[in-house]
Amino acid sequence: MSGHSKWSTIKREKGAKDAKRGAVFTKLGNMIAISARSGTDPVMNSALAMAIEKAKQANMPNANIQRAIDRVNDKNAAVLEEVAYEGMGPAGVGIIIETATDNRNRTLPEVKNALTKNGGRLADAGSVMFQFDHKGVIRVASVGEDALLTVLDAGAEDAVEEDGELIVYTEQKDLAKVRTAIVGAGLEVKDAELQYVAKSMIEVDDAETARKILKVLDALDDLDDVVNVHTNADITIDIE
Repeated sequence: MSGHSKWSTIKREKGAKDAKRGAVFTKLGNMIAISARSGTDPVMNSALAMAIEKAKQANMPNANIQRAIDRVNDKNAAVLEEVAYEGMGPAGVGIIIETATDNRNRTLPEVKNALTKNGGRLADAGSVMFQFDHKGVIRVASVGEDALLTVLDAGAEDAVEEDGELIVYTEQKDLAKVRTAIVGAGLEVKDAELQYVAKSMIEVDDAETARKILKVLDALDDLDDVVNVHTNADITIDIE
């Protein structure tokens, strides 16, 4: 299955750096608040449980996590909504920008500006989305045939080895169930979330083009309202 490239690794490394200065906590808090709409008990709400786990991996304080959950019952809190925007980047690569916002009139211009200032543009609704599937994606800290068989037995749709890990794909509805089964089988799950996975990738093997693409992806990822950025750009070269 397609969908991962150098941007996946860069995004994780960038997220770790951002967490150290607290920049990622707003994004994580928004993800928790939205997940909590389906129930504030993580035992009964698997999406909330995974959002909390992601926050803890970023060393987000428990008080911040609880405040995000409590937003559901706070009548004075601004209402968050999930909005996905579509964009085109340099070399015609597709970009899906997931946001959690309490003000579309703020978020849309910010997204549009980040795209246009860095060689991209906002795309019409549906013109990019069809190039992606919405899938559960689980990162497992194991490789090898035994680990592969374990995740497939757990109900995974597919899995590939990448950077010393297994990237496991599931149907949207099966994400929590497969994650639980993988953990129960004794494997370490490093991350689990819904992602837009490209049906086919656009290979980028030119350093200058790759830098331009990463610049626009980075600018989008830096926006407070943006919770995830996905692309079908397959950057296959090392960039200094």
